[in-house]
Amino acid sequence: MTAVMKVENLRMEFGGLVAVNDVSFEVNEGEFIGLIGPNGCGKSTTFNCISGLLNQTSGKIEVFGTDVSKMRPDEIQSLGVTRTFQHTRLWREMSVIENLLVPPRDQFRPSLTVSEFRKALSYGICGLLALLTALLAQSMLVEYLAYLTTITAFGMVAWWSDPQKHVWNSLIQGRNNPPEIERLSKVYSTLDQLEVPHMAPNLANELSGGQSKLVDIGRSMMGDPRLLLLDEPVAGVAGPLAMKIFANLRKLVDETGVSVLIIEHNMDFILRQGVDRIVVMNEGELLMVGTPDEVRSNRAVIEAYLGSGGDTREDSE
Repeated sequence: MTAVMKVENLRMEFGGLVAVNDVSFEVNEGEFIGLIGPNGCGKSTTFNCISGLLNQTSGKIEVFGTDVSKMRPDEIQSLGVTRTFQHTRLWREMSVIENLLVPPRDQFRPSLTVSEFRKALSYGICGLLALLTALLAQSMLVEYLAYLTTITAFGMVAWWSDPQKHVWNSLIQGRNNPPEIERLSKVYSTLDQLEVPHMAPNLANELSGGQSKLVDIGRSMMGDPRLLLLDEPVAGVAGPLAMKIFANLRKLVDETGVSVLIIEHNMDFILRQGVDRIVVMNEGELLMVGTPDEVRSNRAVIEAYLGSGGDTREDSE
């Protein structure tokens, strides 16, 4: 299998505190991977290093064959990596649709070419001359026409250079911008995939905690990620909805081939959710990497979570 992300000997120090101590693991294409461990074991710090929010003390992080160890978050995101945070960060006064319309890439029309810029400049000069003429003549009517000429000239050049991606297309031809229609279609498709299309017109501040988590996941999917990093997406979510979220993520991986690395604190819960492999951390170090069955039967994992006398009996949810 092709590795989409490799973490090699990752180490993160905060003064004298070693939060992550020489951790190594990888995520393959189309894999659903869980990252688990007790509170304070370094899971979120590892995520912050991978996504560029923290510059690790040492070690190497490679994403899609590119060393991202010293890259900014936006540069890492441009490679196809999207992450969420433990606490949802929705725009509360915007609707669900509007929240999902923000992340898609390439929403702005490309810059003008040299020839297009020369055309715009020539029109601008003509408009400026007209404006100067109006000011000299001290005629409000002529001044108004000069302003209109300038605005129209620039608008027509922009529309002429790329009529299918400019707002003038709507004004002149009387139809919506095709890329905008495509993005709206994707919003509804994403909400359908998460089984919450009914929430589309709701304001984000009207959503429950679980619904906010789903919208946050949907928003992360709108950027066409190839690798999703989800930080405890079901924290504080009721059992049935938490299972639904994991089921939708499993379906997303199977249908699209996107790779998902997900932080989860509750070991008993994640062992039942159909992840491919689990990375276990404890006290900043890598404890093991294995299948859910291998993790379930590993004595060191049991002791890390429950103490030396613990067991892995599932608690009721």
